[in-house]
Amino acid sequence: MADKTEGVDRRGFLASIGLGAGAAAAGAAAVVTGAAPARAAETEDEKVKARYKVTDHVKAFYRVNKY
Repeated sequence: MADKTEGVDRRGFLASIGLGAGAAAAGAAAVVTGAAPARAAETEDEKVKARYKVTDHVKAFYRVNKY
Protein backbone atom coordinates (compact mmCIF):
# COMPACT_ATOMS: atom_id res chain seq x y z
CA MET A 1 0.00 0.00 0.00
CA ALA A 2 1.15 3.47 -0.76
CA ASP A 3 1.64 5.86 2.12
CA LYS A 4 -0.84 8.68 2.34
CA THR A 5 0.95 11.99 2.50
CA GLU A 6 -0.68 15.22 3.46
CA GLY A 7 -1.34 17.76 0.78
CA VAL A 8 -3.32 17.82 -2.40
CA ASP A 9 -3.53 14.63 -4.38
CA ARG A 10 -3.74 14.57 -8.16
CA ARG A 11 -7.53 14.20 -8.35
CA GLY A 12 -8.11 16.97 -5.84
CA PHE A 13 -5.73 19.23 -7.71
CA LEU A 14 -7.41 18.59 -11.07
CA ALA A 15 -10.87 19.08 -9.57
CA SER A 16 -9.87 22.41 -8.06
CA ILE A 17 -8.51 23.56 -11.42
CA GLY A 18 -11.78 22.57 -13.10
CA LEU A 19 -13.90 24.38 -10.52
CA GLY A 20 -11.71 27.47 -10.72
CA ALA A 21 -11.93 27.57 -14.51
CA GLY A 22 -15.72 27.21 -14.39
CA ALA A 23 -16.06 30.03 -11.87
CA ALA A 24 -13.78 32.27 -13.94
CA ALA A 25 -15.81 31.58 -17.10
CA ALA A 26 -19.08 32.32 -15.30
CA GLY A 27 -17.67 35.55 -13.93
CA ALA A 28 -16.42 36.61 -17.34
CA ALA A 29 -19.81 35.83 -18.91
CA ALA A 30 -21.57 37.92 -16.26
CA VAL A 31 -19.31 40.88 -17.00
CA VAL A 32 -19.77 40.59 -20.76
CA THR A 33 -23.56 40.25 -20.65
CA GLY A 34 -24.15 42.81 -17.94
CA ALA A 35 -25.35 40.10 -15.52
CA ALA A 36 -29.01 40.77 -16.31
CA PRO A 37 -31.07 37.86 -17.62
CA ALA A 38 -32.57 38.47 -21.04
CA ARG A 39 -36.36 38.41 -21.14
CA ALA A 40 -38.63 38.89 -24.11
CA ALA A 41 -41.43 41.39 -23.63
CA GLU A 42 -44.87 39.76 -23.61
CA THR A 43 -48.05 41.60 -24.36
CA GLU A 44 -51.15 41.05 -22.23
CA ASP A 45 -52.72 38.98 -25.05
CA GLU A 46 -49.68 36.68 -25.14
CA LYS A 47 -49.81 36.21 -21.38
CA VAL A 48 -53.38 34.85 -21.43
CA LYS A 49 -53.43 32.92 -24.72
CA ALA A 50 -53.55 29.14 -24.82
CA ARG A 51 -50.07 27.75 -25.31
CA TYR A 52 -50.55 24.00 -25.36
CA LYS A 53 -51.83 22.51 -28.58
CA VAL A 54 -52.32 18.85 -29.32
CA THR A 55 -50.81 18.51 -32.77
CA ASP A 56 -49.87 15.44 -34.78
CA HIS A 57 -46.29 15.45 -33.52
CA VAL A 58 -47.48 15.71 -29.91
CA LYS A 59 -49.80 12.76 -30.47
CA ALA A 60 -46.92 10.80 -32.01
CA PHE A 61 -44.75 11.59 -28.98
CA TYR A 62 -47.43 10.33 -26.62
CA ARG A 63 -47.95 7.19 -28.73
CA VAL A 64 -44.24 6.37 -28.94
CA ASN A 65 -43.62 6.96 -25.24
CA LYS A 66 -46.81 5.10 -24.24
CA TYR A 67 -48.44 7.91 -22.30
